[in-house]
Formats: sequence, C-alpha cells, structure tokens
Amino acid sequence: MSKADQIFVAMCQDILANGSWDTHLQVRPRWNDGTPAHTIKKFGVVNRYDLQEEFPLLTLRRTYWKSALDELLWIWQKKSNNVHDLSSGIWDAWADENGSIGKAYGYQLGVQHPFGEGVCDQVDHVLWQLKNDPASRRIMTNIYTFADLHEMALAPCAYSMTFNVTGNRLNAILNQRSQDVLAANAWNVSQYALLVHLFAQASGLEAGELVHVIADAHIYDRHVPIIQELIAQKQHEAPKLVIDPSVRDFYAFTKGHFSVENYQFNPFDQKIEVAE
Repeated sequence: MSKADQIFVAMCQDILANGSWDTHLQVRPRWNDGTPAHTIKKFGVVNRYDLQEEFPLLTLRRTYWKSALDELLWIWQKKSNNVHDLSSGIWDAWADENGSIGKAYGYQLGVQHPFGEGVCDQVDHVLWQLKNDPASRRIMTNIYTFADLHEMALAPCAYSMTFNVTGNRLNAILNQRSQDVLAANAWNVSQYALLVHLFAQASGLEAGELVHVIADAHIYDRHVPIIQELIAQKQHEAPKLVIDPSVRDFYAFTKGHFSVENYQFNPFDQKIEVAE
C-alpha cells in the first residue's frame, strides 16, 4: 500500500486522538456563514517521505497533481505573483484587480541578492550551489520576509526549503508554519516532492528524502467527519512518477514533461468548505 496514505492516516489519527482544540480562543478564520472556524491541532508534526521508494501521491482520494505542479512552476520557475500566469483559479480569491497577490511566494523567490558567486535570486543560488558546492550546508530558501508581510495577500504557509546532498541524493526539508490538513496536505507533499525531483534532475542528482515539518497541523471542526470518512477509505499501491530524462535545465521543464502511471484512487467526492 501507499506509504503516503499510511503517513496521512497516522497523522490524522494522532491529531484527532491527541490534538488540542482552540474553541476557547478567538480565531481569525471564518466559515462562509461567518461562524468562527475552530481547529484541533498538533504542534511540530514531522513526516518523512523516501522518494526512492515511491512518489508520495495520496490514493485515499484523488490529488490533482498536475495543478499542484502548475502552481509549483508558477512560484519556483516563473517566480510570479500574478494569477494570470497560473492555469488554475486557486489563488483568485487572494488577488487584487490586477491579478497580483502582492510581494508573496514567487515574488520573494525572484528578488535579487548579492551572493558569493554574484547577484542572483534564491532559486538560481540553490541551483548554482547544487552543481558547484554540493557539500554546502547553506543550500536553502526562505520567503517569509518580515519587511514585506504587510504587502502580501497571504503570509506564506510553506515558507522555507533546506536542501542537502548526501552521496548522489538530494534531500530536502520543507518547513510549513501552518497547514489545513484536509485541504492542503496531499497537495503540498506531492508538490514539494516534485520540486526535489526537478532540482535533482537539473543538478545531475537523484531525489532522496523529503522531510515535511509542520508547526501547526490542524483539522477544522467542520472537516472532522470528512477526515474520519477519508482515512477509512481503501488504500492502493503508490503510482509511478515519470519525468522526461532529456530535460536537464530547470527552466525548461513544463507540465508535459511529467506523467504518473498506475494512479489508482477512491472516488471520494465530499465537498470541502474552506475556511478563510
């Protein structure tokens, strides 16, 4: 069975059994009807995914991995903060009349900085280090820029990546300050697993391990029965990720260079209300 499913189920069971409710606190998120959106959470969740073993795509329900990849390329490759450069409408609610989400996500990755090898942005710095200084323990990105938070439509949730080359394998740690487990976990895991694969192939390495650190992993009150039903679903074998081996330039990758074989998933069609 899929290891990603097993990790997800174990995390949800732990949150529901041992988590802490915030019903005694005033909270910012609201449901569409204006009701406060309370959560049950666990602090400091750490999940590990061996990308040599499988591509961590949830089979309990369908994950729209191509849309996740599209958002990934929008942020990391295009370094865009405008929803007009994105194929899906997932960011539309946060965009202004011009389509901008402010100085968030892709904008931060595209800011030029003076590094030792010259002036470049964070993505190009990582790519340079992976090829020229793979033993470095400073291969990382961070988009949680305090000076710009007031100009961001949404403070970054997944805000930092730390890369580490061990042998010929590229490992990475994704740091996330907050995660809506039902709405975002499967999306973020598959998305950043793809990023490790992209950087590895562009650097002549193999994808190794993705470690996902979530400071506040929470399930919203109205999502609890959905989660309970979801984790009881049948688990399938993990699918196989296929990437065109001829592409070696990170900026040359497109969605068409990726496919997933034998992706079995359950027809779990519960409508999910998102708290904002």
